Amino acid sequence: MRRRSALPAGLAAFLMTLPLLAADVPAPAPPMANKNPKMTDIHGDRIEDDYYWLRERSNPEVRAYLEAENKYADEIMKGTEALQEKLYQEMLGRIKQTDLTVPYRMRGYYYYARTETGKQYSIYCRKKGSLDAPEQVLLDLNEMARDQRFMALGDWDVSDDGNYLAFTTDNTGFRDYRMQIKDLGTGTILPESVEKVSSVAWAADGKTLFYARDDAAKRPYRIYRHARGADPSGDVLVYEEKDERFRVGVRRSASRAYLLLASESHTAGEWRTLPAGQPTGEWKLVAPREAEHEYDVDHRGDLFYIRTNSGGCRNFRLVTAPVSNPGRQNWKELIPCRENVMISGFELFSDHMTVMEREDGLQQIRITDFGSGQSHRVAFPEPVYSVYPSNNNEFETSTFRYSYQSLTTPPTIYDYDLETRQSKLLKRTEVLGGYDPDRYQSERRYATASDGTKIPMSLVYRKGLVKDGKNPALLYGYGSYGASSFPTFNSNRVTLLDRGFVYAIAHIRGGGELGKKWHDQGRMMSKKNTFTDFIACAEALIADGYTSKERLVAEGGSAGGLLMGAVVNLRPDLFKAIVNHVPFVDVINTMLDESLPLTVGEFEEWGNPKIPEQYAYMKSYSPYDNIAAKDYPTMLVKTSFDDSQVMYWEPAKYVAKLRATKTDKNPLIFKINMAGGHGGASGRYDRIREAAFDDAFIFTALGIAP
Repeated sequence: MRRRSALPAGLAAFLMTLPLLAADVPAPAPPMANKNPKMTDIHGDRIEDDYYWLRERSNPEVRAYLEAENKYADEIMKGTEALQEKLYQEMLGRIKQTDLTVPYRMRGYYYYARTETGKQYSIYCRKKGSLDAPEQVLLDLNEMARDQRFMALGDWDVSDDGNYLAFTTDNTGFRDYRMQIKDLGTGTILPESVEKVSSVAWAADGKTLFYARDDAAKRPYRIYRHARGADPSGDVLVYEEKDERFRVGVRRSASRAYLLLASESHTAGEWRTLPAGQPTGEWKLVAPREAEHEYDVDHRGDLFYIRTNSGGCRNFRLVTAPVSNPGRQNWKELIPCRENVMISGFELFSDHMTVMEREDGLQQIRITDFGSGQSHRVAFPEPVYSVYPSNNNEFETSTFRYSYQSLTTPPTIYDYDLETRQSKLLKRTEVLGGYDPDRYQSERRYATASDGTKIPMSLVYRKGLVKDGKNPALLYGYGSYGASSFPTFNSNRVTLLDRGFVYAIAHIRGGGELGKKWHDQGRMMSKKNTFTDFIACAEALIADGYTSKERLVAEGGSAGGLLMGAVVNLRPDLFKAIVNHVPFVDVINTMLDESLPLTVGEFEEWGNPKIPEQYAYMKSYSPYDNIAAKDYPTMLVKTSFDDSQVMYWEPAKYVAKLRATKTDKNPLIFKINMAGGHGGASGRYDRIREAAFDDAFIFTALGIAP
């Protein structure tokens, strides 16, 4: 029998503030999970886990507990239902519901995706030869999602002759992607299919398909060769990765002349190549793997182009190698190592090359003309922005397509003429409802970390902001895997900005904004820098008058959820409320379980708890293991039952232990999507409703009546 506790007076007071919950309505009691201790002895230390049993997915008691949490969350938020609907309609009102992406040319066709009002998913289409040609629907995810609770398109590739489409879909949210092949001439799906596929690539003959399959821990570990029309049970295994730290994938080169097979860990890589016209040939090794050597490969002419961090260059340099003998002894430097410039990627064309760089935390695009050898950067108009290559599927072209956006500028597609150096605006995403970017101000600020390091922050707010400490603020952070938190546009964010919020992104160590060294300073035995950096950013916002402790909300998800859990253990007094999505909070237990997805590969990010010193360091910050009997802020924790990247039981255990341990009377809400994945719901309207729920929580926690 599940125990229930009396409702704390503070929670009752909180409920009184909710718009539609009458004062005389009996307040609900939060679910209290049963304790069933499990002991783990490691390195002379004993871990007592009272809630380990919540891992039992098929246990009816587990589902009953999760359903009780959802019911409790709905009851607590019941008074905000009208507000949630208002916010939903407001967010929806900014979106052009019937819309299409900018078509891009690929081997004689124009490809694009479009949406229709009332439909949750995109429709993928193409036209042959001209945009005036009849439309051919390739995949309508709305039809494919019928009778499904989730639908996501994974990898896909069209055969060189344009006649066949290989694609993968996930209909659970658990990242179990199924590969199928569609005959684009007849519109029929071929009978063969393969489960647990993560990447696909056609050979040049349009008959041979290569794909990567996952093991039981969702690690892509095998590459198979499939003959279209054949029984997949007879597919040929062409490569198997035995090292559990490494994941494999397959794709075509920019030139389409080669198939490329990558095997990569978090800290090392190894690539093989195969002429696309010789699908039964032998894969040729570029360079054998070495510890701490990451590299990736593409092709043009008689050369392979290689981005590598060899030679002590943590920020990567670019080299070339002859196709005939691509080993490291033949590598010739094209772009040298630069201390303050990170090469994050590159794209090859017949006569030009574009290189994605990061300097001072900002993205740059460098264009090189192979004929003249000259290079230049594309200029961008704002001090804080994000820019990415878009769909560049034509090798023989003089045009480079890129996507630009900022905290105030919606996603914008440009074609850049590689000869004239002029950008042509193709489309800016419409933001309906009278959105005017000139009403908002973005800027770059810096906080000073405890060791003196300057931590950049990207901020946006309504113009005319008074820095009197009275503004509500939302501080977002991630800071792991070397992944950068770029300042991108989100029309839902306008809901906050128009109500006086300051929105800030903390570009903390562990991310990649300032290059690989920025990542190195926030991983493994330096991971705590990530947390203290975030705290420094929060303190800077308060000291500079942007907000106050009583008006500051922190938000993160996944590894950013680890950040939230660690920070709130260290400085719970610094935040009024926390929004924590799919949080990785049970670090020790998860990293001890090598059967779970991601665990072994991530020994190079977090450490291996089987190593005593790494165990001790990880345990010292693991949010679940450091919950203490003290006051915590108002908190919203969210997860998905079918999340395969952070299993639902991590936040479930975390919430259960928090409820049983914390001394405050602040609300703790746990919301579980029983039909979602790591990113929540798959449908676009459902995701907006989730955002409206989050904002309603934030407004209520801060006492704001929109």
